[in-house]
Amino acid sequence: MSVSQSTVSIGTHGKGTQEITDLLRSKILESECDVGTISVFCHHTSCSLVLMENADPSARRDLEDWMERIVPENDPNFTHTYEGPDDMPSHIKMALTRSSETIPFSGGHPLLGTWQGLFLWEHRSRPHQRKLTITVVGD
Repeated sequence: MSVSQSTVSIGTHGKGTQEITDLLRSKILESECDVGTISVFCHHTSCSLVLMENADPSARRDLEDWMERIVPENDPNFTHTYEGPDDMPSHIKMALTRSSETIPFSGGHPLLGTWQGLFLWEHRSRPHQRKLTITVVGD
């Protein structure tokens, strides 16, 4: 059994999802493990990870639009607005989604469904550098 771990920084472009499935594949290949699990942990409270369809971008746009409707900016009931109108909505969106994912792999490839991909979901309006820790455990 071997364990490898690395921390990477990913630049976002502001609100939206960006696929990181290829990053998983490269980390699995670097580990030289054939079978095991890969875990990804996001070190932030205003972005998240989401396992989502990666074939049709309209599915992600629909999800992003739906989330904007249920957690809008400028809600007069928010008191945590120190960093702007997207501050508290970003924290709520992160809390409704996930900060980590663990995915099995075999043959050097993540065992995702046909249309699944892993995405980093930036909830803030402006671009950020986001830190992810990736841990591969396997043989």
